[in-house]
Amino acid sequence: MTKFKFSVGPWNVHEGADSYGPATRKTIPIEEKFKKFAELGFSAVQFHDDDAVPNINDYTEEEIKEKAREMKQKLDKYGLKAEFVAPRLWMDPHTQDGGFMSISQEDRDYAMWRAYRSIDIAHELGTDLIVLWLAREGTLCAESKSPVWATKMLIEAINKMLEYDPKIRVCIEPKPNEPIDRSICGTIGHVMAISAATIDPSRVGGNLESAHAILAGLDPAHEIGFALAMGKLMTVHLNDQNGIRYDQDKSFGVENLRAAFNQVKVLKENNYGSHGEYVGLDVKAMRTTRDEDSYKHLENSLNIFKALEEKVERFDYDFQKKCVENRDFESLEMYVMNLLMGLA
Repeated sequence: MTKFKFSVGPWNVHEGADSYGPATRKTIPIEEKFKKFAELGFSAVQFHDDDAVPNINDYTEEEIKEKAREMKQKLDKYGLKAEFVAPRLWMDPHTQDGGFMSISQEDRDYAMWRAYRSIDIAHELGTDLIVLWLAREGTLCAESKSPVWATKMLIEAINKMLEYDPKIRVCIEPKPNEPIDRSICGTIGHVMAISAATIDPSRVGGNLESAHAILAGLDPAHEIGFALAMGKLMTVHLNDQNGIRYDQDKSFGVENLRAAFNQVKVLKENNYGSHGEYVGLDVKAMRTTRDEDSYKHLENSLNIFKALEEKVERFDYDFQKKCVENRDFESLEMYVMNLLMGLA
């Protein structure tokens, strides 16, 4: 079995601000985060383009590359790799109506500029993976744009990225809603369809996030399994979610332990990580968390994942086989519950 490697983004240690309240913790410098990530056992860092190059709009293309090289030196100092770079389009005034799907040609051009710069940054950081979280790619008003046109705009944008660099891989992270009202690419199944429509499907795949699957009313383990079956799971964002409400990014396994178990199980059974993939965490501390506990949610998520990995290793597949042959799913279900409760 492949030994899992873990990744985390600097935004996963944040100040606690949300839509309804201000920050509750102090800002931690990014290099200090890197040092702590390495101490906790993470192998790689996930980046937005402006995590690697803050104030990215203020620099020329060459200056952006130089800033990225400086960030690479910080990673090297702590023995960390860069897992991916993601253009953070949803925070810029140009992208209030979407980036790749904006009704404004000027804004679509800006989105492509950020995508190209993300590819340049990825080169300097030593990764070939670009993640697209399509935060505002959809509609706020249903009649404002055709979903046919919008879907074609996304495919066109990805094709341009693939043409810009013959080795870059593009990984779509689907989400059904929030902050956009109606998403164009809301599930891993949508991602597979988009991939098939591009000029090089072999370089286009998906990033399944647990909470996003739950928001769509779907089972995260089944979404992971679907992508694995298609050979398209480039990375994962594991976390948890209390029902179909706003995106919570809770610590992995704290709300749905059995669902978390099955996510670890499907990854482990299918040798996820054997091609260098990371287990990414996308979790945030509660607003009530104190400054001195800013990393506790990361520790908790790692500990829960590793505990569930040990449960998967002890899973009795012979007993499972007998239960399946007899269609005795009641006994199988109780076995799983006993396993999780430490009674088996």
